[in-house]
Amino acid sequence: MASDLSVTKTISDSPFQLGPYSFTSRLIVGSGRYQTGEEMAECLELSGAECITVAVRRERLYDSKGHNILDFIDLDRYCLLPNTAGCYTVEDAVRTARLGREILRSLNNPGANWLKLEVLGDGKTLLPNPMATIEATEQLVQEGFSVLCYTTDDPMVAIRLKQAGASAVMPAGSPIGSGQGILNPNNLRICLEYLKDNDPDYPVIVDAGVGTASDVAFAMELGVDGVLLNTAIAHAKDPRKMAQAMNLACQAGRLAFLAGRIPKRLYATASSPEDHLIQASSEGLDSTS
Repeated sequence: MASDLSVTKTISDSPFQLGPYSFTSRLIVGSGRYQTGEEMAECLELSGAECITVAVRRERLYDSKGHNILDFIDLDRYCLLPNTAGCYTVEDAVRTARLGREILRSLNNPGANWLKLEVLGDGKTLLPNPMATIEATEQLVQEGFSVLCYTTDDPMVAIRLKQAGASAVMPAGSPIGSGQGILNPNNLRICLEYLKDNDPDYPVIVDAGVGTASDVAFAMELGVDGVLLNTAIAHAKDPRKMAQAMNLACQAGRLAFLAGRIPKRLYATASSPEDHLIQASSEGLDSTS
């Protein structure tokens, strides 16, 4: 008889508290690089994300047909996270952050007073400039922003950003758009240990480098609070299917982390009990006592 799979039990998780906002989904998805606005809108829905990043400086707000990207984003459903992508100086990042705040205030979107901060070091690697990122964080925090900082996986830089007032630290799994996944899980583990010492609820989010669903699951299994991605969905052969895969992977990885994996062992461990075994004999089967 076929089983009824239409009803699935779910285990509730604590809300994802990020700066002044609370979310159910721990996946944050970007709005760039899609073929069409319609494709983007479908992928956002399938991803299950409630927070969407928009690159204020780099993003083309209008496409070739004159459509505004915001026409395809339900502003009542999603909280927008303005993004200073494409900025290489403190001055540019701060100016872009202010612009993003004014845009979202005009739209009455709740994401007006926070941002994802990127201050890049060069255009080839798109790796962050640590000193400029720290300086920009300090200035933007003073201006009342809740700042989520894109950074390297260097634990010392992560600690300094937290001290500077960052609401969350977002170490890269690998370079932006590279699809290489989590290259240095040990550094991420150290970041988690140091950043959450005496502050276990402090948000740590993997940002950049994700290529497929298993990368998201692995990141969540490490204990990060969320994953931010864009290219892995937008440039997949089938973005819609990948969006759903990322949604499920984020949930699975989080549950696996909460459940706690078994320790790795060098040798096998029998999964069945070894006492009261049935023994085979020439006269038949005997049960051992």
